[in-house]
Amino acid sequence: MSYQALYRVWRPQRFEDIAGQQAVTRTLKNALEQNKSSHAYLFTGPRGTGKTSAAKIFAKAINCPNQQDGEPCNECEICQAITEGRLNDVIEIDAASNNGVEEIRDIRDKARYAPTQAEYKIYIIDEVHMLSTGAFNALLKTLEEPPENVIFILATTEPHKIPLTIISRTQRFDFKRITYTDILARMTYILNEEGIAFEEEALHVVARAANGGMRDALSLLDQVISYNSDLVTFDNAIQVSGSLTEEMMLGFLGALKAENAEEALKILNAILAKGKEAGRFLEEMILFARDILVYKQTNGKGMQDADRLTEQFRSFSEEVAAPFLYRAIEEFSQTQKEMRFSTQPDVYLEVLAVKLSQPSAAEVKAPAQAADSQEVTRLEKEVASLKKELKSVLDALKNGKFETAAAEAPARATPSRKSPNVFKPDIGRAQQIMREATKQELVTLQTHWKDVLDYLSVTQRAVLRQAEPVAANGQACILAFEYDILCQKATEDVELREALAEAIQRMTNRPGEVVCLTVEQWATLRRNYVQDLKAGKIQPKQTESEAEKNPAPNKPVTQEFSDHDVPPPPFDDFAMGSDEDIREEEKQQEVVEQAISIFGEENVTIIND
Repeated sequence: MSYQALYRVWRPQRFEDIAGQQAVTRTLKNALEQNKSSHAYLFTGPRGTGKTSAAKIFAKAINCPNQQDGEPCNECEICQAITEGRLNDVIEIDAASNNGVEEIRDIRDKARYAPTQAEYKIYIIDEVHMLSTGAFNALLKTLEEPPENVIFILATTEPHKIPLTIISRTQRFDFKRITYTDILARMTYILNEEGIAFEEEALHVVARAANGGMRDALSLLDQVISYNSDLVTFDNAIQVSGSLTEEMMLGFLGALKAENAEEALKILNAILAKGKEAGRFLEEMILFARDILVYKQTNGKGMQDADRLTEQFRSFSEEVAAPFLYRAIEEFSQTQKEMRFSTQPDVYLEVLAVKLSQPSAAEVKAPAQAADSQEVTRLEKEVASLKKELKSVLDALKNGKFETAAAEAPARATPSRKSPNVFKPDIGRAQQIMREATKQELVTLQTHWKDVLDYLSVTQRAVLRQAEPVAANGQACILAFEYDILCQKATEDVELREALAEAIQRMTNRPGEVVCLTVEQWATLRRNYVQDLKAGKIQPKQTESEAEKNPAPNKPVTQEFSDHDVPPPPFDDFAMGSDEDIREEEKQQEVVEQAISIFGEENVTIIND
């Protein structure tokens, strides 16, 4: 065959021809100029970045009698023989097919012989990571102390598979992915030398599809030229590479941003109908979303080719929100992983389109959070004001300064302020809950209380932040609130009660009926319950284990309890409090009642510190 692929015809023959690897080529040229070449090199990096080409150029340069500035002349017999692959002293070995111990032993034995034509015998072992463990061990000693005038150049795309004992005996050079600009410059140079007309946008399509590999770029460019040898056009490049146009990608992202699942699926199906491969589709969408995000966050300064961006691209970048792009890139990447081994990748793409068309949880809550934060701020200020007023009243009562406190109270009250309504809880329902309450139900609810609160909105959590469950049975529970205003709000807010009931139902798998009491009301109700329990007016509820041990007789038995022999209440002992706690609360209640008699009930608000 007389025809050769572009990447073979235009393989670099000098270090300066290698695109995008200036750090590597400059180091090798300086080493050759200063006669400081090593006996073993390791070239690593992605495919198509110039590793094998650099090895051959190095072999020519070190053996070239006309070497100048570290570059081979490419005109002498040695250089031409190496270029054509017919010099016996430069041996290329594919480790993928010669990876056994015997092959490496053969290399080791032949390396002892002096070169026949050139000054140095060069062994270029490509894909060296494919060697077996035994082969690496056989090569180890030769790499450490090679014969005179023998140089080993190892090339690999996967350096992590090479033993550290091998790496430590070589000079390692890492070849990086070739930049977008360097690929464009190299292709432009080649097409101009070949005399082939081209559209600049077509080269951008090829450079993006190459993903940092010059060989991939030239191979794809070769296909586009074969599609139409007269002109390299944008449409031909799109058709051959399977890439997406900017119009397609902007349309798809625009439909997702607008939460229009129908339009997104329509665009997706049109793209797939044109033969676009699902994996390639996701890869390009990730890169495109990345470009939009970088342009948006840096005003175009973070992009190398910002000057070629269209007005549609710039306009969309200004309109789209950064969180949407973060979410889109994350979902694209996750779907790319999940569908890797799927036989129906189109289904994954359709599900992805529908999923991204739905607003995220953060976006749903965002409009409500602004109002929530204002409500929370208002409540916090009101609570702080009430707490300050109560503190001054209690301090006055403790110091016996009733007259002073009475004189100050009217001054604090503004004429326009209305007397607050006295909160009246459903005491009857609360008593029913207490009679059937069990400690096990209360512990279950207290254990899941944080999860219950997390289920609610910010405003709802703010109302319930100073509340805690104090009694519970299998059907309902009692919440005790620190502040009257919050207790009243929780009782009157139908939406809050429904959300709380649903949260309790989800977290504890039991009905979520709630009765709200203030801490003072709960203390009074609890004290009355204990008194009725002592007087024998009510019987304590037995647990199932107690009922089995003490089955009920045919006739009811009346029990008498002394003050020191009161059976434990059916809910949390700590929540109920000891007799000493009850006496302390009675004492505090007397102080409160005295304050009410002095200032009037409408001017006294009780806050529990």
